[in-house]
Amino acid sequence: MKVAIRIVIANLFIMFNANLYAQTVVAAKDSIESKKESKFEFNVDLLTRYLWRGQCWGGDYAVVQPTITYAATDKITIGFWATSNFKSDYFYPDGETSYKGYQEIDFNINYQVSPFLSIQLWDYYWPSVSRVEGVDNGFFNYGKDGVKTVDLMFVLDFSEYKLPLYATLSTLVAGNDFRYDSNGENPKQNFTTYFEAGYTFEELYKKVSFDVLAGVVFNNDAAYYSYADYDRTSLINLSLKATREFKLSERIFMPVSLNYIHNAAKDNTEVFGRNFLVTGVSFNFK
Repeated sequence: MKVAIRIVIANLFIMFNANLYAQTVVAAKDSIESKKESKFEFNVDLLTRYLWRGQCWGGDYAVVQPTITYAATDKITIGFWATSNFKSDYFYPDGETSYKGYQEIDFNINYQVSPFLSIQLWDYYWPSVSRVEGVDNGFFNYGKDGVKTVDLMFVLDFSEYKLPLYATLSTLVAGNDFRYDSNGENPKQNFTTYFEAGYTFEELYKKVSFDVLAGVVFNNDAAYYSYADYDRTSLINLSLKATREFKLSERIFMPVSLNYIHNAAKDNTEVFGRNFLVTGVSFNFK
Protein backbone atom coordinates (compact mmCIF):
# COMPACT_ATOMS: atom_id res chain seq x y z
CA MET A 1 0.00 0.00 0.00
CA LYS A 2 2.79 2.38 0.97
CA VAL A 3 4.60 1.56 -2.25
CA ALA A 4 1.49 2.39 -4.31
CA ILE A 5 1.09 5.72 -2.52
CA ARG A 6 4.74 6.57 -3.16
CA ILE A 7 4.33 5.76 -6.86
CA VAL A 8 1.23 7.99 -7.11
CA ILE A 9 3.02 10.85 -5.34
CA ALA A 10 6.06 10.43 -7.59
CA ASN A 11 3.92 10.51 -10.73
CA LEU A 12 2.10 13.64 -9.56
CA PHE A 13 5.44 15.30 -8.82
CA ILE A 14 6.76 14.44 -12.29
CA MET A 15 3.57 15.69 -13.98
CA PHE A 16 3.65 18.96 -11.99
CA ASN A 17 7.26 19.68 -12.88
CA ALA A 18 6.72 18.74 -16.53
CA ASN A 19 3.77 21.14 -16.72
CA LEU A 20 5.74 23.88 -14.97
CA TYR A 21 8.66 23.35 -17.35
CA ALA A 22 6.38 23.51 -20.39
CA GLN A 23 4.84 26.77 -19.17
CA THR A 24 8.30 28.21 -18.55
CA VAL A 25 9.45 27.25 -22.06
CA VAL A 26 6.35 28.77 -23.67
CA ALA A 27 6.72 31.96 -21.65
CA ALA A 28 10.40 32.23 -22.56
CA LYS A 29 9.62 31.60 -26.22
CA ASP A 30 6.88 34.24 -26.23
CA SER A 31 9.25 36.69 -24.55
CA ILE A 32 11.98 36.04 -27.11
CA GLU A 33 9.55 36.42 -30.03
CA SER A 34 8.17 39.61 -28.53
CA LYS A 35 11.66 41.04 -28.22
CA LYS A 36 12.47 40.05 -31.79
CA GLU A 37 9.34 41.77 -33.04
CA SER A 38 10.10 44.95 -31.14
CA LYS A 39 13.73 45.31 -32.30
CA PHE A 40 12.96 46.95 -35.65
CA GLU A 41 10.27 49.39 -36.69
CA PHE A 42 9.82 50.67 -40.23
CA ASN A 43 7.74 53.65 -41.32
CA VAL A 44 7.08 55.41 -44.64
CA ASP A 45 5.44 58.83 -44.85
CA LEU A 46 3.94 60.19 -48.07
CA LEU A 47 3.37 63.94 -47.69
CA THR A 48 2.26 66.72 -50.02
CA ARG A 49 5.30 68.80 -49.03
CA TYR A 50 8.13 68.92 -46.47
CA LEU A 51 7.72 71.26 -43.51
CA TRP A 52 10.35 71.38 -40.75
CA ARG A 53 9.70 73.55 -37.72
CA GLY A 54 7.49 75.96 -39.63
CA GLN A 55 9.70 76.17 -42.71
CA CYS A 56 9.07 74.76 -46.16
CA TRP A 57 11.98 73.02 -47.89
CA GLY A 58 11.88 72.03 -51.53
CA GLY A 59 8.78 73.89 -52.64
CA ASP A 60 5.26 72.62 -53.11
CA TYR A 61 6.21 69.10 -54.12
CA ALA A 62 5.27 65.72 -52.67
CA VAL A 63 7.91 63.94 -50.61
CA VAL A 64 8.70 60.42 -49.45
CA GLN A 65 10.11 60.03 -45.95
CA PRO A 66 11.26 56.59 -44.75
CA THR A 67 12.15 55.92 -41.10
CA ILE A 68 13.93 52.91 -39.60
CA THR A 69 14.47 52.43 -35.86
CA TYR A 70 16.33 49.68 -34.06
CA ALA A 71 15.98 49.03 -30.33
CA ALA A 72 19.54 48.18 -29.31
CA THR A 73 18.53 47.87 -25.65
CA ASP A 74 15.51 48.65 -23.51
CA LYS A 75 16.74 52.25 -23.24
CA ILE A 76 18.77 52.88 -26.41
CA THR A 77 17.26 53.24 -29.89
CA ILE A 78 19.16 53.94 -33.12
CA GLY A 79 17.33 55.55 -36.02
CA PHE A 80 17.55 56.57 -39.68
CA TRP A 81 15.34 59.14 -41.42
CA ALA A 82 15.36 60.59 -44.93
CA THR A 83 13.32 62.84 -47.22
CA SER A 84 13.32 63.61 -50.92
CA ASN A 85 11.04 65.27 -53.45
CA PHE A 86 13.03 63.75 -56.34
CA LYS A 87 13.65 67.16 -57.94
CA SER A 88 17.10 68.20 -59.12
CA ASP A 89 16.78 71.71 -60.60
CA TYR A 90 16.52 75.28 -59.29
CA PHE A 91 14.13 78.18 -59.62
CA TYR A 92 14.42 81.87 -58.72
CA PRO A 93 11.31 83.42 -57.08
CA ASP A 94 11.37 87.20 -56.53
CA GLY A 95 15.00 87.41 -57.58
CA GLU A 96 16.15 85.16 -54.74
CA THR A 97 17.84 81.81 -55.27
CA SER A 98 15.95 78.89 -53.77
CA TYR A 99 16.24 75.17 -54.12
CA LYS A 100 13.47 73.39 -55.98
CA GLY A 101 14.95 70.00 -55.21
CA TYR A 102 15.62 68.97 -51.63
CA GLN A 103 17.04 65.89 -49.97
CA GLU A 104 18.11 65.03 -46.45
CA ILE A 105 19.51 62.01 -44.62
CA ASP A 106 19.59 61.93 -40.82
CA PHE A 107 20.89 59.51 -38.22
CA ASN A 108 19.94 59.61 -34.56
CA ILE A 109 20.40 57.88 -31.25
CA ASN A 110 17.84 58.02 -28.46
CA TYR A 111 18.42 57.30 -24.78
CA GLN A 112 15.32 56.83 -22.61
CA VAL A 113 16.28 58.39 -19.27
CA SER A 114 12.86 57.86 -17.68
CA PRO A 115 9.29 57.12 -18.82
CA PHE A 116 8.82 60.82 -19.63
CA LEU A 117 12.33 62.02 -20.58
CA SER A 118 14.60 61.01 -23.44
CA ILE A 119 17.83 62.51 -24.77
CA GLN A 120 18.36 62.42 -28.53
CA LEU A 121 21.34 63.24 -30.72
CA TRP A 122 20.58 63.88 -34.39
CA ASP A 123 23.07 64.16 -37.25
CA TYR A 124 21.53 66.17 -40.12
CA TYR A 125 22.92 65.80 -43.64
CA TRP A 126 21.28 68.00 -46.29
CA PRO A 127 23.40 67.92 -49.46
CA SER A 128 22.50 70.11 -52.41
CA VAL A 129 20.82 68.20 -55.24
CA SER A 130 23.45 69.46 -57.70
CA ARG A 131 26.84 71.11 -57.44
CA VAL A 132 26.81 74.59 -55.82
CA GLU A 133 29.86 76.84 -55.76
CA GLY A 134 31.25 77.23 -52.25
CA VAL A 135 29.28 74.28 -50.84
CA ASP A 136 30.99 71.03 -49.88
CA ASN A 137 28.62 68.05 -49.77
CA GLY A 138 31.16 65.90 -47.93
CA PHE A 139 29.46 63.68 -45.35
CA PHE A 140 32.10 64.34 -42.68
CA ASN A 141 32.45 68.08 -43.25
CA TYR A 142 31.02 69.94 -40.24
CA GLY A 143 32.67 73.21 -41.22
CA LYS A 144 31.25 76.52 -42.46
CA ASP A 145 31.07 75.32 -46.09
CA GLY A 146 29.53 71.96 -45.14
CA VAL A 147 25.97 70.64 -45.04
CA LYS A 148 26.09 68.84 -41.71
CA THR A 149 24.62 69.83 -38.33
CA VAL A 150 24.37 68.03 -35.00
CA ASP A 151 21.24 68.59 -32.90
CA LEU A 152 21.03 67.73 -29.19
CA MET A 153 17.43 67.35 -28.01
CA PHE A 154 15.71 66.82 -24.68
CA VAL A 155 12.27 65.34 -25.30
CA LEU A 156 9.49 65.27 -22.72
CA ASP A 157 6.48 62.99 -23.21
CA PHE A 158 3.97 62.52 -20.41
CA SER A 159 1.62 60.15 -22.26
CA GLU A 160 2.71 57.29 -19.96
CA TYR A 161 1.08 59.25 -17.13
CA LYS A 162 -2.14 59.71 -19.13
CA LEU A 163 -1.21 63.34 -19.75
CA PRO A 164 -0.97 63.90 -23.54
CA LEU A 165 1.56 66.73 -23.20
CA TYR A 166 4.94 66.73 -24.94
CA ALA A 167 7.82 69.17 -25.47
CA THR A 168 11.22 69.35 -27.16
CA LEU A 169 14.24 71.53 -26.39
CA SER A 170 16.71 71.49 -29.29
CA THR A 171 20.20 73.02 -29.50
CA LEU A 172 22.56 72.77 -32.48
CA VAL A 173 25.85 71.76 -30.87
CA ALA A 174 28.10 71.21 -33.93
CA GLY A 175 28.23 71.66 -37.67
CA ASN A 176 27.28 74.51 -39.96
CA ASP A 177 25.61 76.83 -37.44
CA PHE A 178 28.02 79.76 -37.33
CA ARG A 179 27.54 83.45 -36.63
CA TYR A 180 29.93 86.10 -37.95
CA ASP A 181 31.07 89.57 -36.95
CA SER A 182 29.96 92.74 -38.76
CA ASN A 183 32.63 92.15 -41.42
CA GLY A 184 31.41 88.64 -42.13
CA GLU A 185 34.46 87.11 -40.51
CA ASN A 186 35.46 85.18 -37.37
CA PRO A 187 32.85 82.39 -37.46
CA LYS A 188 31.71 81.13 -34.06
CA GLN A 189 29.39 78.29 -33.14
CA ASN A 190 26.01 79.87 -32.41
CA PHE A 191 24.24 77.00 -30.57
CA THR A 192 20.90 77.99 -32.06
CA THR A 193 18.10 76.83 -29.74
CA TYR A 194 14.53 75.89 -30.55
CA PHE A 195 11.69 74.93 -28.21
CA GLU A 196 8.26 73.49 -28.95
CA ALA A 197 5.39 72.19 -26.84
CA GLY A 198 2.27 70.35 -27.87
CA TYR A 199 -0.87 68.71 -26.55
CA THR A 200 -2.85 65.79 -28.00
CA PHE A 201 -6.62 65.55 -27.85
CA GLU A 202 -7.00 61.80 -28.28
CA GLU A 203 -9.86 60.51 -30.45
CA LEU A 204 -11.78 63.73 -29.96
CA TYR A 205 -14.16 63.07 -32.85
CA LYS A 206 -14.85 59.73 -34.57
CA LYS A 207 -11.43 58.31 -33.62
CA VAL A 208 -9.69 61.44 -34.94
CA SER A 209 -6.91 62.82 -32.70
CA PHE A 210 -5.91 66.49 -32.73
CA ASP A 211 -2.47 67.91 -31.92
CA VAL A 212 -1.85 71.58 -31.18
CA LEU A 213 1.76 72.77 -31.12
CA ALA A 214 3.79 75.97 -30.82
CA GLY A 215 7.51 76.33 -31.55
CA VAL A 216 9.95 79.22 -31.09
CA VAL A 217 13.58 80.00 -31.96
CA PHE A 218 15.47 81.92 -29.26
CA ASN A 219 18.80 82.89 -30.86
CA ASN A 220 18.88 82.78 -34.62
CA ASP A 221 22.00 84.94 -35.13
CA ALA A 222 23.48 82.31 -37.43
CA ALA A 223 20.32 82.40 -39.60
CA TYR A 224 20.15 78.61 -39.52
CA TYR A 225 16.36 79.00 -39.54
CA SER A 226 16.15 80.78 -42.87
CA TYR A 227 12.50 81.79 -42.49
CA ALA A 228 12.64 83.18 -38.95
CA ASP A 229 13.65 86.44 -37.27
CA TYR A 230 17.36 86.91 -36.65
CA ASP A 231 17.43 89.41 -33.78
CA ARG A 232 14.55 88.32 -31.52
CA THR A 233 12.66 85.30 -30.24
CA SER A 234 10.77 84.05 -33.27
CA LEU A 235 7.46 82.17 -33.23
CA ILE A 236 7.82 80.07 -36.37
CA ASN A 237 5.73 76.97 -35.85
CA LEU A 238 2.04 77.11 -34.94
CA SER A 239 0.41 73.85 -35.89
CA LEU A 240 -2.96 72.12 -35.74
CA LYS A 241 -2.91 68.50 -36.88
CA ALA A 242 -5.73 65.97 -37.24
CA THR A 243 -4.86 62.25 -37.43
CA ARG A 244 -6.94 59.12 -37.96
CA GLU A 245 -5.20 55.76 -37.68
CA PHE A 246 -6.37 52.65 -39.51
CA LYS A 247 -5.23 49.17 -38.54
CA LEU A 248 -4.51 47.15 -41.67
CA SER A 249 -3.18 44.07 -39.88
CA GLU A 250 -1.69 43.01 -36.56
CA ARG A 251 1.60 44.70 -37.46
CA ILE A 252 0.70 47.28 -40.11
CA PHE A 253 -0.95 50.62 -39.28
CA MET A 254 -1.91 53.48 -41.59
CA PRO A 255 -2.27 56.94 -40.02
CA VAL A 256 -3.84 59.59 -42.26
CA SER A 257 -3.19 63.23 -41.32
CA LEU A 258 -4.10 66.80 -42.21
CA ASN A 259 -1.78 69.46 -40.80
CA TYR A 260 -2.15 73.27 -40.85
CA ILE A 261 1.06 75.21 -40.07
CA HIS A 262 1.49 78.97 -39.62
CA ASN A 263 4.86 80.72 -39.45
CA ALA A 264 4.36 83.87 -37.33
CA ALA A 265 7.89 85.30 -37.56
CA LYS A 266 7.69 89.09 -37.92
CA ASP A 267 10.38 89.41 -40.57
CA ASN A 268 9.54 86.16 -42.30
CA THR A 269 11.03 85.89 -45.79
CA GLU A 270 9.50 82.48 -46.61
CA VAL A 271 9.10 82.56 -50.38
CA PHE A 272 6.28 80.02 -50.17
CA GLY A 273 4.23 82.10 -47.73
CA ARG A 274 3.35 81.82 -44.05
CA ASN A 275 0.50 79.34 -44.12
CA PHE A 276 0.76 75.73 -45.16
CA LEU A 277 -1.62 72.81 -45.43
CA VAL A 278 0.04 69.40 -45.51
CA THR A 279 -1.74 66.11 -46.00
CA GLY A 280 -0.08 62.77 -45.44
CA VAL A 281 -0.44 59.02 -45.36
CA SER A 282 1.88 56.79 -43.36
CA PHE A 283 2.52 53.08 -43.25
CA ASN A 284 3.89 51.78 -39.94
CA PHE A 285 5.36 48.29 -39.77
CA LYS A 286 5.95 47.10 -36.21
